[in-house]
Amino acid sequence: MKNLLVILALASISLVVNAQDKIAHLRTAKRVITIDQPTAPYYSVQILALNNPPSDASFFEKLDEVKEYPGQDGYIRYCVGSFSSYAEANSSIEVLKAKGYEEAFVVNTNRFKLQSSATNVKEIDPNKDYVVQLSAFRYPVYLTFFENVKDVYEYRLNDKIFRYTTAPVKGSQVRDLLAQMKSLGYKKAFIVEYDKYAPFRIE
Repeated sequence: MKNLLVILALASISLVVNAQDKIAHLRTAKRVITIDQPTAPYYSVQILALNNPPSDASFFEKLDEVKEYPGQDGYIRYCVGSFSSYAEANSSIEVLKAKGYEEAFVVNTNRFKLQSSATNVKEIDPNKDYVVQLSAFRYPVYLTFFENVKDVYEYRLNDKIFRYTTAPVKGSQVRDLLAQMKSLGYKKAFIVEYDKYAPFRIE
């Protein structure tokens, strides 16, 4: 039974990695654009929200451009269009549903709480402890998923999202650590005050 659970977990991790590879070419072609700061006009139509990129990149094949919003809650939201009013955005819903995007609904992207591309703190204290968040998932993953990071900390916050970070370092070192993590492929990594996550750490 234990071996079966390990196999299932590894298969799940493999799907995540493969999904990231499949959608990467869409980002390169600007078919999927990652957003770290919403800009006006803010109304859009959300077609999907997942913990990880979709396993089938063809999900987006009927769309010319999709905006990808990585949220602080661990979800990635995919939206279509930029509209100046709710009514204008709502008028596009039926067209999207006709293309198969049945879960489409209007959102105000200015209300999204997004992962910053660099930091979630206003000012870094050189003597305070910080971590670099690598990923967040709705369900836990094995720490071996982060095979190129020496020490990985796991947390489960009150929102039930599992977050994974580096070991704590002082503020004087954390920007260098962030750059290192990004160079290892964690492009959406960002800085968090360790005190905010410490009580929720899973030992």
